[in-house]
Amino acid sequence: MRDSRETFVNHAFVTGYPIKHSRSPLIHGYWLKQLGLLGSYRAHEVEPQKFAAFIASLKDGASGFIGGNVTIPHKEMACRLADRPDELSQELGAANTLWLADGEVHATNTDGRGFVANLDERSAGWDRTSTAVVLGAGGASRAIIQAVRDRGIKTIHVVNRTVERARELADRFGPAVEAHPMGALKEVMAGAGLFINTTSLGMDGNEAPEIDFGIMAPGAVVTDIVYVPLKTPILAQAERQGFAIVDGLGMLLHQAVPGFELWFGCRPSVDAALRQIIIDDMDRHG
Repeated sequence: MRDSRETFVNHAFVTGYPIKHSRSPLIHGYWLKQLGLLGSYRAHEVEPQKFAAFIASLKDGASGFIGGNVTIPHKEMACRLADRPDELSQELGAANTLWLADGEVHATNTDGRGFVANLDERSAGWDRTSTAVVLGAGGASRAIIQAVRDRGIKTIHVVNRTVERARELADRFGPAVEAHPMGALKEVMAGAGLFINTTSLGMDGNEAPEIDFGIMAPGAVVTDIVYVPLKTPILAQAERQGFAIVDGLGMLLHQAVPGFELWFGCRPSVDAALRQIIIDDMDRHG
């Protein structure tokens, strides 16, 4: 790892379509300033039909970037186009972090690592349970299911309106994952130690169903990957019922750490000041 006192100028990006609302430049800009590093990280919007050309320009050096983050709708294509996607991203079929090394584009996915790092920070011991319930089977649930499984949770119940989507995840991630329709939610929550909302229920003021968390194990943890609002309706319900809650903002912050270290040579830390910067920005822009 390079010494933080060295003078080197690297440039990284976050790309998606659209990308102007990304908070990643705030996060990485904070760390660059905090660590006194020369370099940049900026939003770079790329239309889907131009993404392959962008990756080619990254590989041949024409883009001027040494790597970056990838978000919707480019994550699957990033994994396919990378020269060296790692095992995590290959199993997911999606990459969110790219870096250039020896003329090749490498890829990984840090979403799952960000998810468990957030739980470790804000509710240590969450992984002592053997059973988790995941609400939702969309793209956001993949990395979370993978990370929770890899952490050793033996049974992961995926509950979704369309049970076929949940079955696809069970097929992808193996026997630890079980698929259920929405009608089975109460049954699978009984005795579970971790509840994860990966849907958009409760986001931006949308309604969320009433959920009885009282049937979960004593000391169970409830978390939501949505972070606008910071305390979602689902988290508010769980808190009222006496359960520990973890908001989704930390996942955004912690998933950014590995990429920053790859591009700029120093491992940053997620601190209260950074969290407040993002909360303030959320308050300004919603």
